[in-house]
Amino acid sequence: MSQEIEIGLGKKGRLGYSLDDVAIVPSRRTRDTSDVSTAWQIDAYEFDVPVISAPMDSVTSPATAIAMGKMGALGVLDLEGLWTRYEDPTPLFDEITNLPADRATERIQQIYAEPVKPELITQRLHEIRDAGVTVAGALSPQRTQQFYSTVVDAGVDLFVIRGTVVSAEHVSEGHEPLNLKKFIYDLDVPVIVGGAANYTAALHLMRTGAAGVLVGFGGGAVSATRQTIGVHAPMATAIADVAEARRDYMDESGGRYVQVIADGGMGDSGSFVKALALGADAVMLGAPLARATEAPGKGTHWGAEARHQTLPRGYRTEVGTVGSLESILFGPSHQADGTTNFIGALKRAMASTGYVDVKNFQRCGMVVTPYPNH
Repeated sequence: MSQEIEIGLGKKGRLGYSLDDVAIVPSRRTRDTSDVSTAWQIDAYEFDVPVISAPMDSVTSPATAIAMGKMGALGVLDLEGLWTRYEDPTPLFDEITNLPADRATERIQQIYAEPVKPELITQRLHEIRDAGVTVAGALSPQRTQQFYSTVVDAGVDLFVIRGTVVSAEHVSEGHEPLNLKKFIYDLDVPVIVGGAANYTAALHLMRTGAAGVLVGFGGGAVSATRQTIGVHAPMATAIADVAEARRDYMDESGGRYVQVIADGGMGDSGSFVKALALGADAVMLGAPLARATEAPGKGTHWGAEARHQTLPRGYRTEVGTVGSLESILFGPSHQADGTTNFIGALKRAMASTGYVDVKNFQRCGMVVTPYPNH
C-alpha cells in the first residue's frame, strides 16, 4: 500500500523516498566477490558492467565513449552537443570550464545556439564505430524527428531518446508530436527512452516497444528542475515503481522484458548500488564519470538543462577530478568516499547479500532509514 500524507485539507501527496533514505540489508548467505557477475544485456548487446555514460558534453566525448566500450560499459554521445555543432569544440570546452559562475549559464546558451550539423553527427558516430565498440547516441524528443534518419544511416546500434520528462502521449496543438509507438516500430534499432518517474508513465513507455526505459530526470548534480519548475521525483521510489511496471508489463506482453535504467542522482557508489538493488538493470552515470581525468569537462560538469534558450533548468558546477575513468569504474579506491571503484562496490554488495548476478540482486532486502549514511 502506498502511503499518502495530507499536505492540507485540499491536497494529499504520496510519501516518496530518495536513495539516501534506503539501505541494503545483508542476508543469511554471503559469497566471494570473485563468484558474482555484473554483466547485463539489452536487446542483442551484452556488456560486462551495468554502467552507461550520460549523454552530457562534460561526460561523454567520442573518445570517452570508445574508452567506456573497451572497458565493457556503454558510452552514449549527446547528438545535440558541442561535438555535433562544432568541427573542433575543444576551445569551447576550455572556455566553459573557466567561465565565472555568474556568467556561465548565459554564455552556455550562446555557445549552444550554434545549429546541430547532420554531417558532424555522422562523423562522430563513425569515429566510435571504427573503434569496434557498441555505438549509442542520444537526441531529445524535440529533435528526434529532425535527425533520427541521419543517426540511423550513420550506423547507430542503440538509439536513446532522453528528456526531462518523456511521455507516450505528448499532446500539442502547434505541431504534430512524435508518435513513439510508430517511431519505435518503424526503426531498425533498439530504443531506450525516458525519463519516467512513476508506474503509469513507465508502463506506457514500455507499451511503445522501447527496449529500455530511463528512470528519473537525469542531470542530478547539475539539475535545477525542482527549483525552476517544481518537478522532482525521489529516485528510490521511482525506480521501485518502474520495476513493478516492468513486472506487470511482462505478464501483459507474454514475457517481453524491458530494461530499467536509473538515470541521475547517483553521485557515489552507494547510490549506484542501491539503484540496482531497487530494480534497475543498469545505471546511467553523469557526475561520477565527469570526475574522470579523461572527461571532456575536466572536472566541470553541465548538462542539456543548462543550454535551454529561454528557461534553463540546470547549471554548470565543479565536481573536481578524482582519477582515471578506469579507477572510477574498477578501482582501486584510495578514499572511502564512494567516488571510485563503483564496480568493486557493486560486487562487494552482491557478495554480502549472497546474490550471483544483477537480476537476482534486485530481490535483496532493503530498509528505510531516517539516518542516511549511518
